[in-house]
Amino acid sequence: MSTEDRPPAPRSLAEALRGRDDVSLGALLRSRPDLITPVPTDLTQLATRAGTRASVVRALERLDRFTLQTAEALAVAADPATYDELLGLMAGDDADPAVVQALPHALGVLREQALVWGGDDRLRLVRTARELLAPSPQHPSPTGLGPTVQEATAGMSPGRIQEIVTAAGLPSTHDSVSAVTSLTELFTDRGRMAALLAGAPADSLDVLERLVWGPPYGQVTADPAPRLRWLLDRGLLLPTAPGTVVLPREVALHLRRGLAHRTPEPVPPVVEAVAVHRPQVVDSTAAGQAYTALATVEELLKDWDEGGPAVLRAGGLSVRDLKRTAVALDVPEPVAAFWVELAYAAGLIAPDGEADERYAATPAYDEWLELPAAERWSRLITAWLAATRTAGLVGGRDAKDRTLSALGAGLDRSAAPEVRHRVLALLAGLPEGAAPAAESVLARLRWERPLRGAQPGDDLRGRLAEWALSEAELLGVTGRGALSAHGRALLGAPAAPAKSPEAEPSGPGDKLPVHHRPAHVPTLSATEQAVASAAAARLLTPLLPEPLDHVLLQADLTAVAPGPLQRPLADTLGVLADVESKGGATVYRFTPGSVRRALDAGQSASDLHAFLAAHSRTPVPQPLTYLIDDVARRHGHLRVGAASAYVRCDDDAVLNEILADKRASSLGLRRLAPTVLAAQTDPAGLLEGLRAMGFAPAAESAEGDVLITRAHAHRTPPRTAPEPVPDGPPVPDDTLLAAALRAIRAGDLASTTPRKPGTAPEVNGELPRTGSAETLATMQAAVLTGEALWIGYVNAEGAASQRVIAPIRVEGGFVTAYDHTADEVRTYPLHRITGVAELADDAG
Repeated sequence: MSTEDRPPAPRSLAEALRGRDDVSLGALLRSRPDLITPVPTDLTQLATRAGTRASVVRALERLDRFTLQTAEALAVAADPATYDELLGLMAGDDADPAVVQALPHALGVLREQALVWGGDDRLRLVRTARELLAPSPQHPSPTGLGPTVQEATAGMSPGRIQEIVTAAGLPSTHDSVSAVTSLTELFTDRGRMAALLAGAPADSLDVLERLVWGPPYGQVTADPAPRLRWLLDRGLLLPTAPGTVVLPREVALHLRRGLAHRTPEPVPPVVEAVAVHRPQVVDSTAAGQAYTALATVEELLKDWDEGGPAVLRAGGLSVRDLKRTAVALDVPEPVAAFWVELAYAAGLIAPDGEADERYAATPAYDEWLELPAAERWSRLITAWLAATRTAGLVGGRDAKDRTLSALGAGLDRSAAPEVRHRVLALLAGLPEGAAPAAESVLARLRWERPLRGAQPGDDLRGRLAEWALSEAELLGVTGRGALSAHGRALLGAPAAPAKSPEAEPSGPGDKLPVHHRPAHVPTLSATEQAVASAAAARLLTPLLPEPLDHVLLQADLTAVAPGPLQRPLADTLGVLADVESKGGATVYRFTPGSVRRALDAGQSASDLHAFLAAHSRTPVPQPLTYLIDDVARRHGHLRVGAASAYVRCDDDAVLNEILADKRASSLGLRRLAPTVLAAQTDPAGLLEGLRAMGFAPAAESAEGDVLITRAHAHRTPPRTAPEPVPDGPPVPDDTLLAAALRAIRAGDLASTTPRKPGTAPEVNGELPRTGSAETLATMQAAVLTGEALWIGYVNAEGAASQRVIAPIRVEGGFVTAYDHTADEVRTYPLHRITGVAELADDAG
């Protein structure tokens, strides 16, 4: 293309955006969704919004390390800069091949996100980004560079500048501007600078060496040492304030051999595998852990079945209740907090909303229990992947130095879902059975999202990644640190690569679409995630153990469940016996108290004998039979009712024994009849007191029937799971994106279409204003001539816009016209048209 045929260079970011096609603009709006919230009226407004501080900061925070290094290099380059100048700052005099290969893509990302505009001969970093990234005494640049010679000498006296020029071996000039220019040319000329430094004292060069990579500022006394005086006389160090000197940027770049960064990082760190297991071992280990996760959540909800811990006044669980939950689940407190938060995120527990508010299971828990095991696991995993509540923060402090409690406020971290997906995606990139080194995963994440200006210890993404790795193992997404087959399906990931992790391409062009994909864009939509979760459940199903319908009874009054039990068997056995130990096999112990609990629940001795005989693979031991018969024989022999309470028994000798027992003194018993004792305590207290004395009383109703005491499950009203807190505006879908692009193009056409002289407002963006009679006459004339018009229009909501229309007919107070800005035929009420203007004859 000749120079004459080449399109003119854009003079602003708005002009650069105007030259993009819809695909390029769509990529911009996807990577920076805050730009269309709300939709800009035209491309000028889009460019203005893209240059606001909040939007630029958000965009910079989502750049990978090398792309951010490229932006930082542009911030210390000339404005505008050429591509060759940028390449020199990034690759140095040695032209690092990896940097040379990766730089075009990094620059393309900056252009795509509207942080850089202009051709390769005039690259411009948007002004706000330059202000954020350029070095200053208050905000040092990550490059470690200081101000230019021109910036550092801005307040220096002309006489002092001439002294520096003369000491540097340059001819004196008539003004300070030419003197500074001459000094800058010297410092940027490699040959002349090498000759100047060749005559420097060795200790002076040592001073430069200490400042060259930053920080570039140093302290001097009122009477500098000779090694400093030599540098100050020649402008190699320039004073910025009393007692402070700085190394000029041009000098530092010469000493660095042109590099803006000490260590450019064009290639992302490789995720290294520390161990490789057989895929079958990984899948079976993960499946076992998945089943344990389900059992743990069920145990938690069973423990809270009749109403869980109280809700703190400020919300959340108390430290004491979290400790009790951890003891009940036999896990550390941080792990208990994770299970509690997971159940809450899945909508299985919630506050009950009562006056004395407590946590309890929701109706969704009962529905969840009826699902097959793999589907229950899938529900938990889907909730975990999307949850922004972060259990790892429990026990920490918030910005107001308040303790963060489980189920309380302040635990949402918007980056958590993206980090979990990214961690699992990195694991999916390894061969099957390969477990990564945690530090290599963290290093990769730090490269993909560097901590710009963060203090040590503020690495939230690193902590989120560590928690994601441990939680994935707890949930059975990974096994022995490696991603399982069902975990891979959960991501919608393809089959694992057959190559070793060491064989990952080292070239910056390989996998660049993955490395540079905007990290805030979800990997899967909600629908895609549901499909992937269902596929993961199908893969997990054959790996989970089948529930058993039997136990092994032993002579020491224990029962061993060699695996998971069917739900009716597990529920009944949980009432009849106490869990003594858990693990691969669960051990239950029968005690008088547990047998009495089963009898209180309405079972008879014959029912219990039949139940054990039906579900035991071993003969029912005689000691267990005797225990059940003995407790049943005594169960209900005494009857307790309300007098406020009474005891009745057909055997008056038993009542005599009770009255004679000193332990009964607190019950306030007295005989009403040979077979009836009255008590001053309530029925519940009387039952408890008699049981403590070794009796087995049963409660009875007012009709004299035995009361069957079953555990009453407490449920909250229907509740929805907590909504994740989004990380900024959502990424637009295809429909919204197409509509936004159409509206922006339409507004831009209306605002940039040429008008006839004298018919359009002088102020850019102002709506045309004409009287109703003139508007009507112009519309009718345009119908006859077929010409297009520029109108101002105010809709029913009061929003004003500019439009280009071709009127078709005018009747009944309405104009029907082809709207060029909307690309469709529309009808507008004439009273909502603010004015009309004719377009220039050459308007496109």
